[in-house]
Amino acid sequence: MKILLIIAHPNPDSFNHAIAKTAYTALINNGHTVWYHDLYHEKFDPILPACEISRDAAIDDTISAYCMELTSADGIIIVHPNWWGQPPAILKGWIDRIIRPGKAYRFVEGDSGEGIPVGLLNAKSAIVFNTSNTLKEREDNVFGDPLKSLWKDCIFGLCGITDFYRQIFRVIVTSDQNIRSGWLSEVTDLVNKVFPK
Repeated sequence: MKILLIIAHPNPDSFNHAIAKTAYTALINNGHTVWYHDLYHEKFDPILPACEISRDAAIDDTISAYCMELTSADGIIIVHPNWWGQPPAILKGWIDRIIRPGKAYRFVEGDSGEGIPVGLLNAKSAIVFNTSNTLKEREDNVFGDPLKSLWKDCIFGLCGITDFYRQIFRVIVTSDQNIRSGWLSEVTDLVNKVFPK
């Protein structure tokens, strides 16, 4: 299988990077082809220019290559921290520029964009790994876990991916090496379950 793996964290020594590297290793060990993108390392430009908004807009080669990988992937893994209940801005910009109409979703014929979209992605399964410094009870009861709705419903569900998994590791700021080692074992287990040999 071809798996698209996206990591969005500015610190290459972060636990998010450890998660992404662990997922990458599990995928390679299972015989998959992996398109691995560290958005900060690649200096991905998150700004969506007005000229790219249209479904039929001309897009540059870099954006076109990302779109090709997204639409060709059999599975997707996203790794990012929870910042203010949202992904980092660089990842939000990747969503804006890469999960495009006509590539990731479309509207039924005769619909001008006000109706229900039809998912176009080839991928059947997606995993999102998040880190957080918020306790589960507070996240659920005070904030309502906005990242779950964003990824499960607003992005992957809209684009046709219904086999969705999300794992949150918390509380990062108080975790030690033993706890983190256990979490990385959970990453391997979930990747092996969703994308086996």
